Amino acid sequence: MTNTWIKEAISTIEADYQRSADTHLIRVTLSNYPGIYFYLKDESTHPSGSLKHRLARSLFLYGLSNGWIKENTPIIEASSGSTAVSEAYFARLLGLPFIAVMPACTAKRKVEQIAFYGGSCHFVEQSRQIYAVSEQLARDLNGHYMDQFTYAERATDWRGNNNIADSIYRQMSREPFPVPDYLVMSAGTGGTSATLGRYIRYKGLDTQLVVVDPENSVFYDCYQHKDPMITGQYSSRIEGIGRPRAEPSFIPSVIDEMIKVPDVASIATIYWLESILGRKVGPSTGTNVWGMLQLAKRMVDEGRGGSIVTLLCDSGERYLDTYYNPYWVAENIGDIAPYFQQLAEKTNDECTPV
Repeated sequence: MTNTWIKEAISTIEADYQRSADTHLIRVTLSNYPGIYFYLKDESTHPSGSLKHRLARSLFLYGLSNGWIKENTPIIEASSGSTAVSEAYFARLLGLPFIAVMPACTAKRKVEQIAFYGGSCHFVEQSRQIYAVSEQLARDLNGHYMDQFTYAERATDWRGNNNIADSIYRQMSREPFPVPDYLVMSAGTGGTSATLGRYIRYKGLDTQLVVVDPENSVFYDCYQHKDPMITGQYSSRIEGIGRPRAEPSFIPSVIDEMIKVPDVASIATIYWLESILGRKVGPSTGTNVWGMLQLAKRMVDEGRGGSIVTLLCDSGERYLDTYYNPYWVAENIGDIAPYFQQLAEKTNDECTPV
């Protein structure tokens, strides 16, 4: 009966995937960057609302195929929010109980979405506590700890099979510069950057993978010093990315360059992007696009054209009480006005952050 249930569970997930369309690749042109084409792959349109929908699907299929997830198995995950929302979606699809272990400061909207999908939240005060608490809950409940930070890089087929890298290059095939000069990605688990970097090398593509990292994250330092044992004392203020330790899924050897991004720059960028796109995006997208613009400036200075692709990871509607609350931003992030002004000058945009 167990094998029958697993077979039916995998079939249910695959049927859900079959009902889903690919996510859009949005092209943006900016007059101050002549000859450079910017693309944002809009992952917010997944059924569970973020890039992490892909990861959650892969983790469930990985757990089912390994025999770790069986009928009625409680699913536990350590998450800063978006992965937990997506995993709650799939847990409900399979009729499984779900518990997210997350920092108490997680955006209220994400907590509400987890509850909407039938999941529950177990809060901790410090981000670094989520690992041990998740492991203990899995033992106590005879459940399965999904452990996105370990399995993200191995649960996804990086060679193709319509993964995010394969999707990007197919969608770019008719563009003026079909092979991007740069793919820009921020790291939470490191799984997406691992998929992108491996795919680039496997296909022999002339694209550089650039990973951007917020403050209070050690990925950048681990990359620069080639030391995976570096740890930090604080949690990232850009929800969904940045970690106080180098996660097992973070693979530095597939990365060509890393850029450290100030948190105020990330948040200024999401306000600026709203004036460009006419919609709100999440904070990690701000980190991605700030890095994209630094690379575009380099290309302009070098007198070359081309294309740059990054990800629009989730919607800003999840963060109305935090990153889109000016009082919260002033208290928790700082003064974003100088960076917003830099962005406005680059695009001849005279609007101001709200």
